[in-house]
Amino acid sequence: MAEPHLHALALVCSLKPSPAPSSSDVIADHVFATLADLGVSADKVRPVDFDIKPGVEAFMGEGDQWPQLREMILAADILLVSTPTWLGHPSSVTQRVLERLDAELSNTDDAGRPVATGKVALVSVVGNEDGAHKIVADLFQALNDIGYTIPAQGCTYWNDEAMGGRDYKDLDEVPEAVSSTTATAARNAAHLARTLKTAMYPGA
Repeated sequence: MAEPHLHALALVCSLKPSPAPSSSDVIADHVFATLADLGVSADKVRPVDFDIKPGVEAFMGEGDQWPQLREMILAADILLVSTPTWLGHPSSVTQRVLERLDAELSNTDDAGRPVATGKVALVSVVGNEDGAHKIVADLFQALNDIGYTIPAQGCTYWNDEAMGGRDYKDLDEVPEAVSSTTATAARNAAHLARTLKTAMYPGA
């Protein structure tokens, strides 16, 4: 039997509008490289390019462009949230995305499951300061609350040395430990997403 087709979406939560160079964008590309080898199609988008109103509803009134992003998010089997680290925390753009995703808790399918149930979430973090483990933990908890399933070793990150100033996008070569972790996260996500396509969680 043919394997089901999968589609991934990366929310690159850089503070920099497109097309400014972004380390969060680069590490998302590295995740996508392995997904492409596994036959997974993928798109990237920067939420900062959209006017996303504050709030926790699917639509927050005139001028709110979240519904455009929401449509892409709900169409994806795999969601990658890629964020920079600022003052040890994810970007404010990342937090805005999580707040808007909160609306999906009450958006259920015919079996009473949140619509994100059966979808897989990955996280990638970059920064020239520490904080990656805390950021991943916070994002995993939030995404799981919304209904996403987290694969084994479903994150990848790069932090510069303490008090360093390099950016991921400026590295001459990605350390092997990082590249292998990135590939593992992508492989596990694709495996889990295909499994959930054929063995969905029970309904409410």
